[in-house]
Parts: sequence; structure tokens; C-alpha cells
Amino acid sequence: MNTIRLLALCLLAIPATALAAPASVNWVGHVALSPIGGHVLGNPAAPTKLVEYVSYTCSHCAHFVAEASQPLRERYVKGGKVSVEVRNAVRDKYDLTAALLARCGGAKRFFGNHEALFANQDAWMDKLTAYDKDGAARPADQKAALREIGRKTGLYALMARRGFTNAQLDGCINDPASMKQVLAMTDEAWNKVQITGTPSFTVNGTLVHGSDWMRLQAALPDAPQ
Repeated sequence: MNTIRLLALCLLAIPATALAAPASVNWVGHVALSPIGGHVLGNPAAPTKLVEYVSYTCSHCAHFVAEASQPLRERYVKGGKVSVEVRNAVRDKYDLTAALLARCGGAKRFFGNHEALFANQDAWMDKLTAYDKDGAARPADQKAALREIGRKTGLYALMARRGFTNAQLDGCINDPASMKQVLAMTDEAWNKVQITGTPSFTVNGTLVHGSDWMRLQAALPDAPQ
């Protein structure tokens, strides 16, 4: 039997599915931590790297996340051309509480927590406003104060609906590594990148002029058709 005929017979024995082109990777499910502690969604080797600086008490951030999350995933992240990293730019103790709670459950839970906090922002911000004005004495210890904020502003209740217990949420508030990372990202945002408000964005390290989806989209590469 000659070599060509033998090769043909071997190919016939291989299932057709094994000869099909490999399926392209869907990068939407890939989440990793960056060195500074931000959460990166998508291909870590993406040629375009978008960084979002957000504050959980920022209504413009909530609007941006509601408007931009789906198109970013479907048109840019999914195919591996763009990665999206969320970093904190904390503005106050309430924002800090939410930022620590968003990190509960590890990297795989982050984006669900992140979007739930913004989607329910109006409800917990109403409770936060009432809490801020009630004039009651507050715990002197910082972590105890943050835990009280979580319990009395609806943040713990929101996270409970996502499957977390109060003990787990307390642990997230108390985690020194998370605190260090959130504060490091905050310092970077305001003092090094020198953002002027939230949300703010960099694309491949260059600060984008504008804080809305329309201006950000103009700074991204053309989405694949």
C-alpha cells in the first residue's frame, strides 16, 4: 500500500468533528486580578486594554454600567480584542464599604456583585442618605463602622440575595488585603492617573476625555462585524 493511499485511509477513520476548525474562545467568562488588584474581564493578552475607574456611590457610574456592560462584552470582549479592567476610585466611607463587598466571593463573583450594586443603587442610596442624617453615634473603629454601614444601608441585604451570609460579608470588610488593594487603586486613580471624576477611563494607558459610553466607544477599536 503506497503512502498516499495509507494517509487517505487514516483520514477517513478520523471523525469529521475532529477535523473541524477549533471553536473561537469566548473571553466573556475569563476574569483575573491585575497586579494592583483590579478585576480584568476578557483576554489578558488583548491588544486593547480598557481600565474603568468607578465609585459605587456615583450615579453616572451606574448609568454607564447599565448602558455599556452588554455591548462591551458582546462587541469587544467576547472575541478577545479588548479587555476591561474595573478599578476603584473611592470617594467616601460608603463607597469604600461597597467596594469591599463587591470583592466578596473571589474574582469569579466580582462582576455579578459589581453590576448588582449599581443596578440597585437607588434603593441602597436612599437608605444610606437616611443613615447619614440620623445623627446617631457611630463606631470609632473603622472596620466596625464599615460593617455597620453595610448592615444599615441595605448593602448586606443586597449581598444576602446573592447568597452571602453576614459572617462572610463581615469577613470581606475585615480583609486587610482587599482594603490595601482598594486604597492602592484609589490612590492611583486620583493622584497618579489624575482622573477628575467618575467614571473615568484609560485605553492602553491614555486617559479618555469624557465619561460616557459614546465618548468611550469612540476611543475603542472598531467592533468586529
